[in-house]
Amino acid sequence: MHLPGEPGYDENRRSLNPAVDARPALVVEAASTADIRTAVVTSRALHVPFSVQATGHGTHTANDGGILVRTSALATALVDPDRRIARVGAGTRWGAVLAAAAPFGLAPLSGSSPDVGVTGYTLGGGVGWLGRRYGFAADSVVRAEVVTADGRTVTASADRDPDLFWALRGGGGNFGVVTALEFRLHPVARVFAGAAYFAADHAAEKLAWYRDWAATTPDELSTAALLRRMPDSPDLPEAVRGRRVLTVKAMYAGDADQARCRLRPLWNAVGPVLHEELSTTRYADAAMGGTPARYLDLFPALPDPVLRVLAGAHEDGLASTVEIRHWGGAMASPGAGAGPVGHRDLPFSVIVDASVPALSAALRPYGSGGSFLNFLADPGRTASAYTAADLRRLRGVKAAYDPDNVFRVGHNITPDVHPAARVAAR
Repeated sequence: MHLPGEPGYDENRRSLNPAVDARPALVVEAASTADIRTAVVTSRALHVPFSVQATGHGTHTANDGGILVRTSALATALVDPDRRIARVGAGTRWGAVLAAAAPFGLAPLSGSSPDVGVTGYTLGGGVGWLGRRYGFAADSVVRAEVVTADGRTVTASADRDPDLFWALRGGGGNFGVVTALEFRLHPVARVFAGAAYFAADHAAEKLAWYRDWAATTPDELSTAALLRRMPDSPDLPEAVRGRRVLTVKAMYAGDADQARCRLRPLWNAVGPVLHEELSTTRYADAAMGGTPARYLDLFPALPDPVLRVLAGAHEDGLASTVEIRHWGGAMASPGAGAGPVGHRDLPFSVIVDASVPALSAALRPYGSGGSFLNFLADPGRTASAYTAADLRRLRGVKAAYDPDNVFRVGHNITPDVHPAARVAAR
């Protein structure tokens, strides 16, 4: 444990978000589920804020004056290759799961970075580069061990505490502290992945080519188109150094020749290729990178006016990176009992690395107004990550498992105060 002013306090209170300078009253480095349970019960008894941090990637709200539990010591990753199941501790990073699964030709539904924590990413939904083929990471969860607000340890699954199990798979950290997760792995050993770079002239027209082409691609292929302003760095290839470029990122869960065949029509439309970094590699080694989300919306379509706004924002220097990502596939077709990951049916997300009010206003008539919890920097917009029906059900589950809103720091879902909600959610 670390109190303010003690050694280890500053090191352990910080997150990876420089905008959040939390000053908790106590930092607990948990070494066991019992440590977490004690911290939860203490927080509830003292009526102080409570939060959990594994890696700090998902921290958007400061926990000032409360109890912060660090779970980085609970970093285990076990793989059952016969059942194709992984079991991880609360502090495990994706890199450990990738390393454990790769020798068996298996892959988790990880995101863009191996340094991100598994638990927070998965509870928020988890959209990765195998998502069009296998769905959201939350969809692969089969069991979760949870410390609830009253200090109980619960194992939630489709058969035990099914409402809690449903809510955890997309509802974030609102319902308890997940101390262990079990989830399905998928038979992907190698992928064809990387990026190709093109000139960014006629950007709106090229984005339109991408939009139309993406709608024809198979679920095995996940892509994103980015308008980027490349640094003038000697570490970059001369062909793209210091230039505005259109970057197409791609991952194909299959043969390289098939992948190139699928990509060729787009290359022909927006080319020539300035530089290419695409190759067959282990899934565990495919580093795709991500874009900081200062603006995010999900779109039912990308009409030409939207593309002109995005191209103009980039050309005018209002944003250094504009990203369009193609969703759909298995993410839009969940199985029965899937968790509350909202707006699954929307085919495109738009992410901009700068907050530009004029851009937001110009895009508002075309966007859904929806968001995705993992990318949502503003906790005040948490409700926008869900459908109205899912949000009502989530509030009922919250009332049943955390009626006093102990787990309120971050993307908070408030409990439904109506007494019937607690009964209905059980």
